[in-house]
Amino acid sequence: MSKIKVLIVDDSAFMRKLIQDFLTEDSRISVIGTARNGEEALKKLKELKPDVITLDVEMPVMNGLDALNKIMKEHPVPVVMLSSTTKQGAENTILAIQYGAVDFITKPSGSISLDLHKVKMELIEKVVFASKANIKLLSSTSIHEKNTVKSPIEYSKMEPESNFHNSSLLKKYSKKIVCIGTSTGGPRALQHVITKLPRTIDAPVLVVQHMPAGFTKSLAVRLDSLSDVHVKEAENGDVLEKGTVYIAPGGFHLTVKTIGMNDCIQLEQSPLRNGHRPAVDVMFESVSTLRNVLKIAVIMTGMGSDGTQGLIKMKENGSVLAIAESEETSIVFGMPKAAIATKLVDEIKNVDLIAETILKYV
Repeated sequence: MSKIKVLIVDDSAFMRKLIQDFLTEDSRISVIGTARNGEEALKKLKELKPDVITLDVEMPVMNGLDALNKIMKEHPVPVVMLSSTTKQGAENTILAIQYGAVDFITKPSGSISLDLHKVKMELIEKVVFASKANIKLLSSTSIHEKNTVKSPIEYSKMEPESNFHNSSLLKKYSKKIVCIGTSTGGPRALQHVITKLPRTIDAPVLVVQHMPAGFTKSLAVRLDSLSDVHVKEAENGDVLEKGTVYIAPGGFHLTVKTIGMNDCIQLEQSPLRNGHRPAVDVMFESVSTLRNVLKIAVIMTGMGSDGTQGLIKMKENGSVLAIAESEETSIVFGMPKAAIATKLVDEIKNVDLIAETILKYV
């Protein structure tokens, strides 16, 4: 089996050496070159033809964002960004993912990270998964502009297509809740879905996107600026409101508890599940305990199987419509594939049809 050829791009010689040492420890990976800035990276890309690039966000001459834009337009290759945990670093990372980066790694100590060994295994794992990503989707036209939102009247004319079509059953529930789980490739997928939801949607929307602390806030701010619905990073005690999207903050599991007449968000830091906090399984399992609520569970692009066990719990405990993203549009067809394998998924849809499908039921 041929090795994954990696080009490392970072303005720090120390970081280039450290990343190279980490990656070459894995027998599946071969580091074929390094570059000090984006301009040099573009030259090396043409010469060396790597399978994956690790790309620092903040560099002189040509920064990571500008380099990424050129890479995806001229010679599309899966890219894993290396980012600082500053507010600006988080905002740039969210932009990088919109521009086509597969995923990102945070530098634990800022721009010159002396303890990058803390994320060594994560770096290796993400480079390996990046090599398998659907590069045709990543290199397609970036989604920078606000999507056209259909009116609720248009949506009201739609009829459900799945076996969950009993209209009397749908009318039985006065309360509805939408839960979305995503991982690798998720921010782009979420933009396709969230920006198509009208502010009049008759349900709150909960989102778990695998991301560390600091980055989920930037994701929420960006999506809020592009959407008709209100998008916010979830806070402990938030009362769920229709027309609002709540994104689980990095480092916290998102759960829901009924207090009096209201369903409220509770954030907690119990152990990681499937290597993640927040985890989709935790959110799904919590929502499964809500009574007299129609639940719409959505699992989109991502590596691993987070969300599958939670979906099983939801199906055991009440009326649930499950939607999975198709292989055709998934950047990484891991989480949707695992969910579909349970045979509990009602509809499999391309990402650009998921919002429309949600709105058939709420």
